[in-house]
Amino acid sequence: MGDDSEWMKLPIDQKCEHKLWKARLNGYEEALKLFQKIDDEKNPEWSKYLGLIKKFVTDSNAVAQLKGLEAALAYVENAHVAGKTTGEVASGVVNKVFNQPKARAKELGEDICLMYIEIEKGEAIQEELLKGLDNKNPKIIVACIETLRKALSEFGSKIISLKPIIKVLPKLFESREKAVRDEAKLLAVEIYRWIRDALRPPLQNINSVQLKELEEEWIKVSSAAPKQTRFLRSQQELKAKFEQQQALGGDADGGDDDEEEVVPQVDAYELLEAVEILSKLPKDFYEKIEAKKWQERKEALEAVELLVKNPKLESGDYADLVKALKKVVGKDTNVMLVALAAKCLAGLATGLRKKFGQYAGHVVPTILEKFKEKKPQVVQALQEAIDAIFLTTTLQNISEDILAVMDNKNPTIKQQTSLFIARSFRHCTPSTLPKSLLKPFCAALLKHINDSAPEVRDAGFEALGTALKVAGEKAVNPFLADVDKLKLDRIKECAEKVELVYGKKAGGAAEKKEGKPITGKTTALPGPAGDKETKDAATKPGPVKKASAVKAGVPLKRGKPATAAGTGGAGPKGKKGPETKEIFESELSIEVCEEKAAAVLPASCIQQLDSGNWKERLACMEEFQKAVELMERSEMPCQALVRMLAKKPGWKETNFQVMQMKLHIVALIAQKGNFSKTSAQVVLDGLVDKVGDVKCGTNAKEAMTAIAEACQLPWTAEQVVAMAFSQKNPKNQSETLNWLSNAIKEFGFSGLNVKAFISNVKTALAATNPAVRTSAITLLGVMYLYVGPSLRMFFEDEKPALLSQIDAEFEKMQGQTAPAPTRGISRHSVGGGDDGEEEEQEEAGNDVVDLLPRTDIGDKITAELVSKIGDKNWKIRKEGLDEVTSIINEAKFIQPNIGELPVALKGRLNDSNKILVQQTLSILQQLATAMGPNIKQYVKNLGIPVITVLGDSKNNVRAAALATVNAWAEQTGMKEWLEGEDLSEELKKENPFLRQELLGWLAEKLPALRSVPSDLLLCVPHLYSCLEDRNGDVRKKAQDALPFFMMHLGFEKMAKATGKLKPTSKDQVLAMLEKAKANMPAKPAPPAKASSRVVGGAAPAKFQPASAFADDLGSNTMESKPDLKKAKAGGLSSKTKVQGKKVLSKPNLKEDDDKSGPIFIIVPNGKEQRMREEKALKVLKWNFTTPRDEYIEQLKTQMSTCVAKWLQDEMFHTDFQHHNKALTVMIEHLESEKDGVISCLDLILKWLTLRFFDTNTSVLMKALEYLKLLFNLLSQEEYHLTENEASSFIPYLILKVGEPKDVIRKDVRAILNRMCLIYPASKMFPFIMEGTKSKNSKQRAECLEELGCLVESYGMNVCQPTPGKALKEMATHIGDRDNTVRNAALNTIVTVYNVHGDQVFKLIGNLSEKDMSMLEERIKRSAKRPSSVPVRQAEEKPQRAQNVSANASMMRKGQAEDMSSKLKIMYRTYRIQNRNMGNHSETAHTVPREFQLDLDEIENDNGTVRCEMPALVQHKLDDIFEPVLIPEPKIRAVSPHFDDMHSNTASTINFVISQVASSDINTSIQALTQIDEVLKQEDKAEAMSGHIDQFLIATFIQLRLIYNTHMADEKLDKDEIVRLYSCIIGSMITLFQIESLAREASTGVLKDLMHGLITLMLDSRVEDLEEGEQVIRSVNLLVVKVLEKSDQTNILSALLVLLQDSLLATASSPKFSELVMKCLWRMVRLLPETINSINLDRILLDIHIFMKVFPKEKLKQCKSEFPIRTLKTLLHTLCKLKGPKILDHLTMIDNKNESELEAHLCRLMKHTMDQSGKSDKDTEKGASRIEEKASKAKVNDILAEIFKKIGSKENTKEGLAELYEYKKKYSDADIEPFLKNSSQFFQSYVERGLRLIETEREGKGRIATSTGISPQMEGTCVPASTHTVSSSIGNTNGEEVGPSVYLERLKILRQRCGLDNAKEDRPPLTSLLSKPTLPTVASSTDMLHSKLSQLRESREQYQHLDLDSNQTHSSGIGTTLASPSSAAANIDDLKKRLERIKSSRK
Repeated sequence: MGDDSEWMKLPIDQKCEHKLWKARLNGYEEALKLFQKIDDEKNPEWSKYLGLIKKFVTDSNAVAQLKGLEAALAYVENAHVAGKTTGEVASGVVNKVFNQPKARAKELGEDICLMYIEIEKGEAIQEELLKGLDNKNPKIIVACIETLRKALSEFGSKIISLKPIIKVLPKLFESREKAVRDEAKLLAVEIYRWIRDALRPPLQNINSVQLKELEEEWIKVSSAAPKQTRFLRSQQELKAKFEQQQALGGDADGGDDDEEEVVPQVDAYELLEAVEILSKLPKDFYEKIEAKKWQERKEALEAVELLVKNPKLESGDYADLVKALKKVVGKDTNVMLVALAAKCLAGLATGLRKKFGQYAGHVVPTILEKFKEKKPQVVQALQEAIDAIFLTTTLQNISEDILAVMDNKNPTIKQQTSLFIARSFRHCTPSTLPKSLLKPFCAALLKHINDSAPEVRDAGFEALGTALKVAGEKAVNPFLADVDKLKLDRIKECAEKVELVYGKKAGGAAEKKEGKPITGKTTALPGPAGDKETKDAATKPGPVKKASAVKAGVPLKRGKPATAAGTGGAGPKGKKGPETKEIFESELSIEVCEEKAAAVLPASCIQQLDSGNWKERLACMEEFQKAVELMERSEMPCQALVRMLAKKPGWKETNFQVMQMKLHIVALIAQKGNFSKTSAQVVLDGLVDKVGDVKCGTNAKEAMTAIAEACQLPWTAEQVVAMAFSQKNPKNQSETLNWLSNAIKEFGFSGLNVKAFISNVKTALAATNPAVRTSAITLLGVMYLYVGPSLRMFFEDEKPALLSQIDAEFEKMQGQTAPAPTRGISRHSVGGGDDGEEEEQEEAGNDVVDLLPRTDIGDKITAELVSKIGDKNWKIRKEGLDEVTSIINEAKFIQPNIGELPVALKGRLNDSNKILVQQTLSILQQLATAMGPNIKQYVKNLGIPVITVLGDSKNNVRAAALATVNAWAEQTGMKEWLEGEDLSEELKKENPFLRQELLGWLAEKLPALRSVPSDLLLCVPHLYSCLEDRNGDVRKKAQDALPFFMMHLGFEKMAKATGKLKPTSKDQVLAMLEKAKANMPAKPAPPAKASSRVVGGAAPAKFQPASAFADDLGSNTMESKPDLKKAKAGGLSSKTKVQGKKVLSKPNLKEDDDKSGPIFIIVPNGKEQRMREEKALKVLKWNFTTPRDEYIEQLKTQMSTCVAKWLQDEMFHTDFQHHNKALTVMIEHLESEKDGVISCLDLILKWLTLRFFDTNTSVLMKALEYLKLLFNLLSQEEYHLTENEASSFIPYLILKVGEPKDVIRKDVRAILNRMCLIYPASKMFPFIMEGTKSKNSKQRAECLEELGCLVESYGMNVCQPTPGKALKEMATHIGDRDNTVRNAALNTIVTVYNVHGDQVFKLIGNLSEKDMSMLEERIKRSAKRPSSVPVRQAEEKPQRAQNVSANASMMRKGQAEDMSSKLKIMYRTYRIQNRNMGNHSETAHTVPREFQLDLDEIENDNGTVRCEMPALVQHKLDDIFEPVLIPEPKIRAVSPHFDDMHSNTASTINFVISQVASSDINTSIQALTQIDEVLKQEDKAEAMSGHIDQFLIATFIQLRLIYNTHMADEKLDKDEIVRLYSCIIGSMITLFQIESLAREASTGVLKDLMHGLITLMLDSRVEDLEEGEQVIRSVNLLVVKVLEKSDQTNILSALLVLLQDSLLATASSPKFSELVMKCLWRMVRLLPETINSINLDRILLDIHIFMKVFPKEKLKQCKSEFPIRTLKTLLHTLCKLKGPKILDHLTMIDNKNESELEAHLCRLMKHTMDQSGKSDKDTEKGASRIEEKASKAKVNDILAEIFKKIGSKENTKEGLAELYEYKKKYSDADIEPFLKNSSQFFQSYVERGLRLIETEREGKGRIATSTGISPQMEGTCVPASTHTVSSSIGNTNGEEVGPSVYLERLKILRQRCGLDNAKEDRPPLTSLLSKPTLPTVASSTDMLHSKLSQLRESREQYQHLDLDSNQTHSSGIGTTLASPSSAAANIDDLKKRLERIKSSRK
């Protein structure tokens, strides 16, 4: 016994662990007693046993184990901590108890499990029991099944989750153990009790014998709904109720109600396992389904049919399968297969349910069309299919498709569609069948019931009947207005037969609905015609509105509202009475009215109505009145009666007695009848006319009041006031206003449109008649009672005298309360009415705040101000804040757009200077008042930081912060503050001040709220830590706040949240929670009606509503804070008066309130931050096949900071119509919020990708429309998509390119095209390439076509990663199974072939023979010779920069590319404008085709008319194709700045240049100044190289803009224009002083520039300006500079073309051509110096073209003789300077024989040779006559002197030299007179002498240049002209040069240059073989499109030595150089031309 005594002394818990079983047994017994004794479930004793309970149940000794189980059961039942032991104990019970032989042990084990379920641990227990089913021991399995069965039987299927159990049932039925099978059977029966037939499908596959047994058992199951008999701890109320029923001994209804929902809870579908069938489709399914033999198609369909029999299918991409089935249904000729395919579709729809919804839209139209089949089995299959499909989507989604078929000619289709509609309606409820849907359906069905085919009519009746049954008569009747009675009866008869899917509920829906969802919009819901007497109906609106609103908006609380709403169902109905009529009463014709009136009025009365005798009329009126008084309301035809009264003489009645009676009758009718607005409109005009009448006025007012009662005051008042002010009679006006003042007092202010009245009141105040003014002021006084002081704000700008009168009136009203309305409300609940009235008053007050004109201060918040606020110096920061204060003060009320201010102010909230912090807080307070409820959007980024300030150590700062937070909360409501984690984050900070202030604030605000966002729960853990804070104040505040948290979150949630606390803390906190539970206040009730009215309560005069209930208005949480204030202020007894009213009765107001702000809020660096997060994988990467919820949630959170809340709600709404609404708003705001859009662009694009996954076409179309506008905007804004934006958007856009609808595909393609403007085509390429891998064949085809377009537009370099790989990829599609894809692939490759020639075959690699032959065939067919470089190579440039570091090219891709494309667009519009102007336009009248301008050419801007390439000797050019190693050229003609310029300078310059063309003058001036700066600094000027054309284009675009726009703008200050002109001219003069840069200007650009400058010189408007003359002088100077400094070939060429154009243009002024010619003369004068640097071939080609357009005859017809002279002078000078060699320079003219020019030159040469004197004389005479500047006398003297010298022997040389000098100086001086008298010998002597001197003088230059390197080139890096090379070599020896010389020269040059890069195929070739490159004419075989060609024209001539590196750098106007392919393209051409040259030389 010694041992015994040992353990006997131990404490209980140690005994329970003792190794002796007896000790344990004893311990268990004692523990059992202890457990039963402890009555506090939270006693610490419990915790000791936490770890032991598992041992209690798993004791190895059977006897001890039994006791242990009893003790464990007691523990679980009583201990609050027992839940923690669930898992281990349950597992112990299953494994160690259920296998015991003793039945008692097993019972106890089961009881323990059930007890755990009772203490809310059902899930864990169920999990352990289900694990037990996998045990090998059958005993355990049986026990587990039995426990599950008991649990289900007692707790019911709500608590025991059935799905996992049903999942294992079939396995249990297969068990070998009979006991297990039997137990499983019992369980199945139990489950059947709860879910009935939902159990059948999951068990359909068990053994048939078992199934049969089960069926038999199931039949026996009682049909009564099963009841829960045991309850969870949280269900104690239910338990009490249940026990009470048991005591009563029966099933009281209450129980029924509660349990009713349990039964239908389980859907069999939910219990099934989804099956994946797509992978199980036969491999060859898609081939077979297209097979020719129907048997094969049938096999394919049967395979599918088998698979879709699975009742639940795994979701996946069924698009292809659905498409295949759809094709069979729509197109297959074998009807058997149609039926089979329809069955498959039905199976799919049933198995996929809602997931099939996305395909419904594609299939429904096909099925409906197929109903034309007559065979019953086909029709039946189609019916089943379409019914199954209907269940997967909504009627709304497929309504368009159905309505489209309704007009089909085929009666069967019409019939079946109507029947389908009828069946569909049965599935609807009143809410899913709204009016918007009913209307079109009813309209279509009405046609069907009038159809000629009886079956169609029957079907129509059935459908309409169903609609009637579902939606109720009230909703459907309006659409059946025109149906005759017979048909209407038939519809009603059908309605009675209809059985609805949703059982009895739907039937009564109509009735139910009237009482319920009226939600504040009373007028909108028509009710049946009223059936209560007049007064009742008219007085209904007030309370009914409220009551019904309560019902709809808020869960009904027990108490008054119910009674208010339900004075019997008649409440709402009666209220509706008048209105229903008002909505539907159509205007009746006078005949109908007479008929109706005759039915109710005595005949004599009607006859005397228009009698001439007033007495008869009076008698008639008396009869009329009697008749009306006796009439019943339901019989009175109001409209007919008032129309009778209005009949002649009507309101023009002259006898006042008759008139008084008439008016009285109107009042009677309005009171007694169902008076509608239609009737009111008949009489109101007359009433207003009589209101001012002395005798009839009172009667008129009475009648108006009666009408106001019938039709509601707001409407009546608006009509009446409008009518009064539309006439002139002041008496009527003043009396109308008096009536209104009175009416407002009688009816109350509810619903009045303040804004409309205020404008009329202002009119009245301005009236000349004092009575009208007085009435207006009285009306204002009455309005003041309701609206409060804020009313005055509208009249602050009135005259002081008036204002003082208004103030006096307001003063009188001060302290008065608004009288209780006596009309317009129900007499039954006066109290309620008054209360409603107060709400209305409040509402009106806020209305006013809404109507205030708000100022936009966005533009005052400048960057300068923001930087001031952030300055280092506190004084400057203070200045900034002061400015903000004054801005807000000035504006008073502001719009929510405040620019960068929030960020700036936020920074000041943590300023080190506390004074500034306080100032910032006061600004924020001001801001809240000024902005009103719109301040809501700044809560997160400005409001929360204010809360942080609550943690400041200084008391006064905290007080200021608290005041600010309160001011904000007053405007925004609390919802915004409590949403999200911000508040909890603040509470988390361990700052005692912050914690106590914040908790104090919450404790004040929370009690007033009716509901809070769930995020409040996030604050709870921090609240708990505050409860244990070391600071006493914090702990106290936390305890105070606890009850208010609990009031909203409930005790359970709060207790659950303690789970994460340490055990010690947890107990303490729970104790506090218990305590708080006792003090927990009740939630504020919904706005109930107060039982009695407290006088003085609502006078807003005491309490300004504007602020008071901004809370209310602003927040959905509908808090009642103002009421509390009111309670204090006015001593009200009722606490909750106004709460939720705002949202309920006037929902629209709130919306408008929110929607005024910007929709996108700019968060600085927000986008960058999002990208960083995505990169760092902090958020999900936007990459999915279908968007999962987490993506949508993520996007939602990201958007919450930068998208207006209301818009976000629309964007993420479940209903597509809201998405449409959101898109509409976004489209509206696109232009006005560019920056916002760009800052949120990534999010907008992501959201749009989600829309691509919607199935609704209208949303998709809208989204695409938005995208088109968006990308237009982005390209205008020169925005460049980031990689992130592109990769998360483009792939999804490409999915849509495969849409079945053409219109969508077209849009998507258009968008893809536009994208290339903002995202490089080369980067688009891989995305589109990826799209070609899609399963959708349409998508593959479209993507391939798009790739073709890209290559065509941008050349081969878009092909990524390499052209080879890309082409191989494309070529694989030639073998595609889909014909369209094959075609697209072939076409694309043909496109590439056209660009790239035969090399395509190399790149494609090996193709199968079949594919290759298809390709070759296609190429032959297209028979298109490979053309040169693609047209639009423009925008895609940087890829060609092969010798630039990848990095540099990346840098530039962005900005530079964009700028240039922008300029290009501007340039193009400029050129087009220019044409349309007709001013000196480039029109071509009779110009032959080759010389016409064509716009594409202009767009690519190759200058205008240019000549053909010279044809050259062919000399093995094949080697050009070989890749060549390029030796380093000996001379680098590239200036050193190029490489560094690349990185950034280029893009900066591009940017600045693009701004030069800005339409904003200041922007342009700024840009010009910057450029001028650069040009003036020698070291920097070089940076402009490569940008000259671009700069000049921008400049003349600006000149054109000034000419067309600015000069015409009256508003513009002309000084601005002069400033702009002087900047332009100044910077150009600077430019043209730098020769190296000036020479870069290309011909086309120079031509336009000269055009612009000459136009400017001729602009008479400029002369009128003050400094106009100065401007014109500067232009003169500039023109001279341009002529002297630019490349002489280019400028000469430009002038010739300009002259030609100006002569052609009819609109061109002769002055213009004259100035062009003057420029040409100037050039002629310069020729002797410049002749060697001119490319004569080009100039002669230009002259040739000129002469072709203007043959001599035509020129002679010109009014002026100048053109012909100019031309002759030019040619003469050229001949003189070049001599016979001039004929060598005609290489570029195609057929010289036809050329007038050659003939002319030959003549000239002959003349010069034969009689040099004479020919000279002619031309010189012309020139001298033109140039009359030098006085003749002087000239003659000088020349005489010179000739004297030549005549004398000793001075001959000197004389010749002087003559040479003189001629050079005055190239057109006339020396004829001196020569003609001399001998022929002397003449030729002089000629020879001059030529000799010329040769000598220029010999030095020539000798140097003939080596091929010009002297200047050797010395410097300035590129020298290679013209000199060619021309000098050709000319030094004075012999004619053949082509072979050129070839030789080519070899030398190529060697010398380190061999020119083959890639630059044509330009270098041509430039070396003859004269440098030529821009081509419109007709030239291969145009070198693109802007760069202009650059090249000028630059290649100097820099062809290193063209490759050079040109790729110059990011001039964004474009690429010719690709190598163009070489191939042009070889043939060159060969032909060379042949021609040879033949002509022979």
